[in-house]
Amino acid sequence: MSLDTVVEDIREEAHARAEDIRSEGETRAEEIESAAEADAEEILADAEAEVEREIDQLREQRLSSAKLEAKQQRLEARRDVLGDVREAVEDELADLEGDTREELTRDLLEAASGEFDEGDDVSVYGRSDDQELLESILEDYDGYEYAGEVDCLGGVVVESDQSRVRVNNTFDSVLEDVWEDNLQAISNRLFEQ
Repeated sequence: MSLDTVVEDIREEAHARAEDIRSEGETRAEEIESAAEADAEEILADAEAEVEREIDQLREQRLSSAKLEAKQQRLEARRDVLGDVREAVEDELADLEGDTREELTRDLLEAASGEFDEGDDVSVYGRSDDQELLESILEDYDGYEYAGEVDCLGGVVVESDQSRVRVNNTFDSVLEDVWEDNLQAISNRLFEQ
């Protein structure tokens, strides 16, 4: 065997080995590339899913916020309407005249008088516009006298030092009690719930 043949054999073997290495490298590169593409697709899918979750969450937050705001606006509108109704009732009570006003005032004074002992000196306060009416009604009560005005829609505030009792039977206090006791029914009727 000549040196040329040995060199040729080594060269061929080196080429074959280089071809095997190149082939293995290409295979390995394809595997790496394939794995990288799979990882990239998975990362992309995860990112898209995360974006969708964030979009859904943001949508839910905005929807909840909008619902809450709408509910608050409805409640505020209802409060305004209830306030207007209450104000209208107060105006009607303040504007009562004649027999109706006298009858209600007498009833409220009579209810309050049950809290006092016979012989007590009783002071009666009322709306300034009702002074004449109250003085007229008090003529029927011994020991009762008009003592001055109180800021109210009508009715009476009655007190006695002997009994240490003060009774607020004003239209305002009666309205407050009726209003609180019937607020749900009033609201239901106004808003047909």
